[in-house]
Formats: sequence, structure tokens, C-alpha cells
Amino acid sequence: MAVMDQAQAPAPPQGPAGKGVKSRAARPAAYITKKVFALVATLFVASLAVFFSRFLVPGDPARFLLRGRSPKPEALEEITRQFGLDKPAWEQYLNWLGGILHGDWGRSLTYRQDVSDVLLGRLPTTLQLVALAAVFITVLGLFAGIVASLNKGFGDRFILITLTAAGAVPPFVAAIALVALFSVGLGWFPSFGSGDGGWDRIWHLTLPALALGITYIAMVARVTRSSMNEQLLREHVEVATSRGLTRGSVVARHVLRNALGPILTVSGVLVAGLLVSSAIIERTFGLSGIGQLLVQSIDRLDFAVVQAIVMVVVAAFVLVNTVVDLIQPLIDPRIAAGTESR
Repeated sequence: MAVMDQAQAPAPPQGPAGKGVKSRAARPAAYITKKVFALVATLFVASLAVFFSRFLVPGDPARFLLRGRSPKPEALEEITRQFGLDKPAWEQYLNWLGGILHGDWGRSLTYRQDVSDVLLGRLPTTLQLVALAAVFITVLGLFAGIVASLNKGFGDRFILITLTAAGAVPPFVAAIALVALFSVGLGWFPSFGSGDGGWDRIWHLTLPALALGITYIAMVARVTRSSMNEQLLREHVEVATSRGLTRGSVVARHVLRNALGPILTVSGVLVAGLLVSSAIIERTFGLSGIGQLLVQSIDRLDFAVVQAIVMVVVAAFVLVNTVVDLIQPLIDPRIAAGTESR
């Protein structure tokens, strides 16, 4: 009987159908693997560019460390040996990369501290500023884009003109205008410093975050409007409307959800770029972040700090974009299946 049962049991699917099931199951894993591999490869190439760019600076790095002084040959030789500058470039790179992987970013010549300690003292302020700016960009950008898309005529034109004007305002000009209006004029927000933490920190970072994100808010709003307008013309939206669904239900389930793909992609790129553009805002509002630290370190030729900050910014940029790429298939499974291109 056991032999007969085994003989009568249905065999697993074979042929093209069985292969198709396995292929569809493997596609998400292959998609994730490809994105993670691209992340690692990009960080490796970036580390090469960041480290070896130091050798493009004319002159002897040891003399840069001495701030133009003329030491004795013995002292110059000691400095060269102490910082490993006497070793081949590839060996210096491997030592630097190995130190980063173990949390050792080198030592700052300006602050006479480990670079990791210098960064940890400045990084929280920048991350909080970028996070608050990202919230403003996402919420205000989505809201303005949705309102413009759903209100044709005067409302759409007014919002579009306002967004165009806002997108043309440089961050430092926006900072001056916001300080003049909300700090000096109305006295609602402070114009200097990052606060003591908690709500006081958010209160102090509100104007800097708005100044940092105002251009990006306009970009996200325009992309949202365009993407929403495209989806509103799709056939499935007309079918859903003809079935008697409410306008809010149609917009939420059939329009906004399908429009999120390009919105998410653009938002991810813009938010990742906030770290790069934070230096001007930090300097304007007197914030002690890594943006201002980068400008000071470049001016003082503090190579270890400059390399560390650039690597952190590049890593954050690549990581945010990788996360966006991995979230995309959750919104549109056709991306992971390979049937929809980004």
C-alpha cells in the first residue's frame, strides 16, 4: 500500500511551469543581492577615490602637516615615519581601510584627538538637522504636490508658481529671510545655536531645517504633482471612479500608491544630498555639525578629518539610495520581478 501511495502521489511540477515558479521566487533574492553587491562595490570605489585624492595635492604631505614650518631633516623624517608616509601608497590605503573597519579613523592634527571622537561630537547635530529637514521635505512636498494635482485651475497655477519661486531660492538666502521674519520680526524661533536637547533642540533647528529643505520641498512637490497627474489619466482610475468609489478612496488606493515610485526615488536622492549642503546652513545658524567641520578641516589641511567626513557622507548617500531601491519592490513588485524598470 505504501508503495502504491507513493506511486499515486502527485509529482512536483516539472517543465516550464515548475521552473517559472522557482524563477519568480528567486527574483526578489537576486534583486536584493544585486543591490547589496552594488552598495559594497560603490563604497569600495569611493574609498579608493577619497584616499588617493590626497596624493593629487601638490607638495609633500609631511610638510602640510607642519603648517609650512621648516623643520630639521630628522624631525621631518620622524613625522613621515609616524604617520606612515614612508610606506607605499597601496600599503597606506590598506592600513587606512583596515583602521576604518575597526573604528579607527586616524588622528586629527587640529584637535589632537581621534577623528572618531571629533565626529561623534559633531555628527548628532547634523543628523538631527537632516532628519528634521527630511520630515519637512516629505510632508510639505507631498502635501503641496497632492493639493496642486487635485485642484486644477487657479489653485494649481498658484502652487506651481510658488514652488518655482521657492525652488530658485538659494539656502543661504532662505536662511536670511527666515531669520528676518520669524526670529527678528516675530520672535518665534531662535536664530543661533542648536539648543539643549529634546523640544528645545527641535525649536532651535526648525528654521535651519526649513532653510536647508526649501529647495527640495519644491522639487518633491513638482514630482508629486507630475506623477499624480499621470496616474489620474490611467484607465484603472476611471474604472474605479465609475464603480462609485469615493474620491478620497480612489486617490489613496489607486492614484497616490501608484505614484509613489518616482516620488520615493527623488525623495531618497534629495534627502541623501542634504548632508552635502548642510555646511552653509550650519555656518549661518552657528551649528556645530560635520558640515561646518568639513569646511574648517579643508581650510586647515586636516586630511584625516576630511577623509572621514567625505566617507561618512558618501556612505550615507549610497545607503539611503540602496534602502530606497529595496523599498521600491514593496510598492511595485514588478520591479523585483524585472518587468518594470525604474
